[in-house]
Amino acid sequence: MCGIAGLIGYKGDGLRAIAAMNERMKDRGPDAGGIWQDEEMNIFLGHRRLAIRDLSESGAQPMVSASGRFVMVYNGEIYNSDELKDKLISDGYMKASDFRSESDTEVLLEAAEAYGLYDTLRFCKGMFAIALYDRKEHVLSLARDRAGEKPLYYGFCMGGCFAFASNIACFREIEGFNNRICRDILPVYFSHGYIPAPYSIYENIYKLLPGTILTIREPFDYFDPVADGDLESYYGHNRSGACFFEHKVVDAASDSEIEHYLSEGPGHIYRIYWSMEEAARRGRQNPFRGSMDEAVLETKRLLKEAIRGQMISDVPLGAFLSAGIDSPTIVSLMQEVSPARVRTFTIGMNDPRYNEAEIAGEIAAILGTDHTRMDIDDKDARAVIPMIPDIFGEPFGDSSQIPTYLVSKLTRQHVTVSLSGDAGDELFGGYLSYGSAEHTWNSISRLPYIIRRPLGSLAEASLGRGSDVWKAKGSFLQAIDERDLHMRKMDPMGLGRALYNGDGKAPLYAGSIRAAGLGDVITEARLIDMSMYHPDDILVKVDRTAMAVSLESRVPLLDRDLMEFAWSLPGQYLRKGDTGKLILRQLLSEYVPPEVTNRPKKGFSIPIGKWLRDGDLRSWADSLMDETFIRNAGYMDADAAMGIWRDYLRTGNWNPQIWHMLVFNQWLRKYER
Repeated sequence: MCGIAGLIGYKGDGLRAIAAMNERMKDRGPDAGGIWQDEEMNIFLGHRRLAIRDLSESGAQPMVSASGRFVMVYNGEIYNSDELKDKLISDGYMKASDFRSESDTEVLLEAAEAYGLYDTLRFCKGMFAIALYDRKEHVLSLARDRAGEKPLYYGFCMGGCFAFASNIACFREIEGFNNRICRDILPVYFSHGYIPAPYSIYENIYKLLPGTILTIREPFDYFDPVADGDLESYYGHNRSGACFFEHKVVDAASDSEIEHYLSEGPGHIYRIYWSMEEAARRGRQNPFRGSMDEAVLETKRLLKEAIRGQMISDVPLGAFLSAGIDSPTIVSLMQEVSPARVRTFTIGMNDPRYNEAEIAGEIAAILGTDHTRMDIDDKDARAVIPMIPDIFGEPFGDSSQIPTYLVSKLTRQHVTVSLSGDAGDELFGGYLSYGSAEHTWNSISRLPYIIRRPLGSLAEASLGRGSDVWKAKGSFLQAIDERDLHMRKMDPMGLGRALYNGDGKAPLYAGSIRAAGLGDVITEARLIDMSMYHPDDILVKVDRTAMAVSLESRVPLLDRDLMEFAWSLPGQYLRKGDTGKLILRQLLSEYVPPEVTNRPKKGFSIPIGKWLRDGDLRSWADSLMDETFIRNAGYMDADAAMGIWRDYLRTGNWNPQIWHMLVFNQWLRKYER
């Protein structure tokens, strides 16, 4: 786990700027830092290293290929790098004695030169953000892993300077950076509490979409993926091999074709090497035909293989453990393949309504792990809150960020790498909201949309006055399709739109496009969550909080083969009534008695609503919900914001937008005043 950064065409002191960007990412890589520069081309690459494999200087970055042609900075882990290394040797590109290190970085770099980045990434299993520079052709390629585990921001600033980084805060380290806040994405942020890819909080700075390679060449001219139509093409042709630029879509079979399009076109091109939507569609077209027991066995085989690969490390390793299904399943299989007791970590709370630590402790005792627990309260939360703007770099309003940071901090005191159980709900149909969406859609879809829409508008406008239930029902009736319904259920009152002060144009992102036509409400909901909520909320939370304490987090359920298999599973293997994750439940029952794991899930959360109203956090919140500040800033509708806040103080009625507002105002005060 590391941090990467780069600058091209910066008119100031490039060496000073890249050094400042590196320093800003020091928590991502406290063990070492490096810079590579090409003064003639005015290119600077930076890297911060958290050493996990090959702890020697041989694994340092930026790394230059053996031929000298390619330079790479890379953040992540390639779990099948030994297979890739064997392939390089057997195909005659390298001899065993040619390798200068035992790092996966060198293997990835040499493979990219031998096979091209596209074919290399298709082969690789791992999590990564990569920048690869071709010194001969003066071409830079940026790439991100399939599920979006590792962050990669890129874009233009300072009158045409191209920059990229693992942390959006790095852009603020570039002297003279003055990109404006992206107002168009604010209603989405206020609705959901995070900013979905490809957008960031700043104009002209974007997140690279998962499973995608962006290639740009000299002279690295300005482009805008939204205005130019690149993004529209992406969502319209979301399949592996598709390349898009300026409303054009082509299928390139080789890197030489990419070079042709780069030279003939606008100088940049996006290329999809793996698509979540394509994997879901393929799974629906080729469903698993075996029995439930056979599905459990195959899930176990794939997950155990993924865990075995992700436990490779030259530093101490452990796992997060909570109650429920996902992390206990991961830990069970870790303990089965490990020759020693697995280190596990959990946090508890004094409030029993939120405390899962006792159950996690029972599970740890059953599995025989070396378990560590820490209890937290509102004072611990208060200590974390001032760090939130620096940890995330842009507004991020998932309040479980606080316990996630605290469990990461606890874990880092003992190990350097930790595995987690994230993605179980999305891949295996665990959320209660999936059943709710299915029930609602089955009810409303009996009416044609042409009838539902005016009825819903009427209910929302008239019956909805003073009735949140009717307002939500009115909104649901206006849903165009299953995906639209799922998105509306995330903000049923439309508070995100109400809070935004302005009109603006509707941004195009995964949650705003139409359903994929998968013929199944729950599959559509899972797909939108894996395309947006999981990479832009869950994985952001896990990556940023872990990296804030220099802890590498790994997510075995996001293994390529396991994800593709999960999309092929019939719905009856995932859910029955209100119970989800049937396959994972049956798998876990081999290790932990169901009566332990089937207790009501409390969620990895904290009583933030109570703490803000009655606890030590009240004064902090009051200072941020200052009406004069909100009006002067001009990003929120002050009347709507203060109405929500005062209603909460008066009645205790909590909604997530309260935390979204607080985190936004905290970020705004620190960075934009």
